[in-house]
Amino acid sequence: MTPRVQRAAPPFMQIADHFRQQIVDGALPQDTKLPSIAEIAEEWGVATATAAKGVKQLQAEGYVRSSTQGTFVDLGRKLTSGSDRLQLQRATGSGFRPGERVEIVSAGLVPAPANVAEALGLDEGAQVVRRQRRYLDDEGVITLSTSWLPGELAESAPELAVPEKLPKMTFGLIEDRTGRRAVRRRDVVCVQPVPEDAAALLDIEAGTLALTMSNYYWDQHGSVTEYATDFMGAGRQLTAEYDLN
Repeated sequence: MTPRVQRAAPPFMQIADHFRQQIVDGALPQDTKLPSIAEIAEEWGVATATAAKGVKQLQAEGYVRSSTQGTFVDLGRKLTSGSDRLQLQRATGSGFRPGERVEIVSAGLVPAPANVAEALGLDEGAQVVRRQRRYLDDEGVITLSTSWLPGELAESAPELAVPEKLPKMTFGLIEDRTGRRAVRRRDVVCVQPVPEDAAALLDIEAGTLALTMSNYYWDQHGSVTEYATDFMGAGRQLTAEYDLN
């Protein structure tokens, strides 16, 4: 592989990257107070304006909130899709925002359809775990989420194939039982017609166009541990906010 020059990120982004990683890893849980701007500036040896810009970047990305009392970890408003529940789980110990709940629709071992087999790197028809659940809040359905996992994971975590709530989200349960930690994710967003079997669960008519997101999760060994597909509920949005520099 031809080497390339790696240029260091601007100081404010290095500060944002540092705290972001601590939040994602759960080292800074929900509602933890960050050091003050002055303390960050002193620790990093930068101007207070640079430290403030780093904190502002975290605010823009939805990782913290600031008030007259200081800056606090706050992922509650950022997480708008099933895929981001991994960060919420690690940062707060729960994969749910306030007011959310989940209904387990089904779970079990099934033969892998072609698209699922391809996503998981398995042979078509191989045994896989299929878990389907609805996430809801006071406004109705947030997402209808279907997870597909290699069938071998059910040997270490048999709860995955049982249509009941898990003691942890799939990410945490798999990591605890097998040591396979989700370290990389790819999201694919598109608009698709809602299939008939999902329409009733989403409270919309079959064939209605809906926003969907497919997620691929890789462990530290480069193997796919989960492939998930989400149909967003009516009126739901995926949002992202960034500073442009």
